[in-house]
Amino acid sequence: MQAHYFQHVPFEGLGSIEAWVDNHGYQINATRFYQQADLPDINDVDFLVVMGGPMSVNDEAQYPWLIAEKQFIRQFIETGKPVLGICLGAQLIASAMGARVYPNNEKEIGWWPIQAVANNNAAAFTFPEMATVFHWHGETFDLPEKSLRLAKSFGCHNQAFQMGHSVIGLQFHLETTEASAQAIIENCADELVPAPYVQAEGEILTADLQKYQNINQLMNSVLDYLDNTQPR
Repeated sequence: MQAHYFQHVPFEGLGSIEAWVDNHGYQINATRFYQQADLPDINDVDFLVVMGGPMSVNDEAQYPWLIAEKQFIRQFIETGKPVLGICLGAQLIASAMGARVYPNNEKEIGWWPIQAVANNNAAAFTFPEMATVFHWHGETFDLPEKSLRLAKSFGCHNQAFQMGHSVIGLQFHLETTEASAQAIIENCADELVPAPYVQAEGEILTADLQKYQNINQLMNSVLDYLDNTQPR
């Protein structure tokens, strides 16, 4: 089985996802758009993960590879194989499927709670009623057609969505580790401008180990759910 991930900047990698992939017998490859934009053969990929990044899905003039990336995501979704999008990755899924991506009323940066959203689909992924997760985003998305909203927060109405059984988009980061939190701060510290849902650097980095363990366990649950949609 082949897992493939799309990486948009050097400092937003797989984080805790890497251990899950290794433990579940996947071989892993990547397209690193900041180096080159060669896309894989869709037939060679069994699980697609689309990572975050500081650019907007609407920045096609500055990053022309976004056009091909969104086309690939749309075509891959049509195969029914599992797709996970994180932050920019979730926005790319939404955009690829025809939904609008635009600036949110509030930036969310740091450790903030999300709330599960009830829906009528018993087969959908279920988040805890409340969970504190890691955020770093200034944009949001409308829900793609025929998708379910899975989570919300006080600062952002659409925090997670699901399409069918094999596609999940997360506006927040469950893959974050202590090292990856440090890396994003080192590269994006200019965004830490005081605002209602923007924490200071010290507050972000003094999070205890349990917070990272909690979100990484929740990340594993999302990955397990998507992995179970794979034909065996």
